[in-house]
Amino acid sequence: MTTKPPPGAVAQSSLRTGLIAAIAAYTFWGGMPIYLKAVSDALTSEILVHRIIWSVPFGALILAMRKQWRETLKAFMDIKVIVILAISALAISLNWLTYIWAVVNDRILEASLGYYINPLMYVAAGVILFGEKLRAAQIIAVALATIGVLVLTIGVGVFPWISILLAVLFTIYGYIRKTAPVGAMPGLFIETVLLTPFAVVYLFVLMSAGTAAFLQQSAGLDILLVLAGPVTVIPLVLFAVSTRILTLTTVGFLQYIGPTIQFILGLYYGEPFALAHALCFGLIWSGLAVFSIDAVRASRSAAGATKEAEAA
Repeated sequence: MTTKPPPGAVAQSSLRTGLIAAIAAYTFWGGMPIYLKAVSDALTSEILVHRIIWSVPFGALILAMRKQWRETLKAFMDIKVIVILAISALAISLNWLTYIWAVVNDRILEASLGYYINPLMYVAAGVILFGEKLRAAQIIAVALATIGVLVLTIGVGVFPWISILLAVLFTIYGYIRKTAPVGAMPGLFIETVLLTPFAVVYLFVLMSAGTAAFLQQSAGLDILLVLAGPVTVIPLVLFAVSTRILTLTTVGFLQYIGPTIQFILGLYYGEPFALAHALCFGLIWSGLAVFSIDAVRASRSAAGATKEAEAA
């Protein structure tokens, strides 16, 4: 006769699964420059094309394993959802293209800066788009990030457009996806399906012109380009698993794993790191610390208020 584990043990096991999934997802995203460096013999645009094309069959496999085909087909039948996902597909494809270009052109530090800024960009977007009011700590966090960008711009003499563009595009993508009533994996699958016809045509043009790397250089590079599918899909699946288990506050803390690994890789690959970079990152890290502490306090206050309301 078997005995059921106590509820506390089940909850602890579930929490451990969520943490492992989140850490794995963000580590995967953080290590993305290693993969992109390995396929850098291909054009930036071709790498993007393979990321789109090979995400479709691998995504279909994941949908079958997670039994999400019904949800996916239901979304396909909804014109409103398709229009929303078409716009989000454009935003995420531009984000991918910018990121790939940054890594291939030795701008990983700027890319990591973009993903550090991203949480604060969400806050700024909430104010601009929805008229949300900021708490004092949020104002301080956004101000520190803004000063950091200005310091880098003045110190290096070049505006960090890659960082800002990545943050803006991902923020746009996030807000658009929030309005689409579809899960993470079904949504990504539909987005890549919508983009695939354009990607296939473009790849055919590249191959006809003799400028494509696929099937033209080495079997090793071909395999790596095909792996763009699982490299894109796997971390998203892990992220989806984690967000179903963990609180948003916990996920918010863990999200800094990705850009931190990218930051370290940027230094490893020998990218220039001047005093202006140190000051910029220092100010943004300080802003994120203030932002995170405030998020924890707000979460605890909300939880306390909910308990009091339930007790009453």
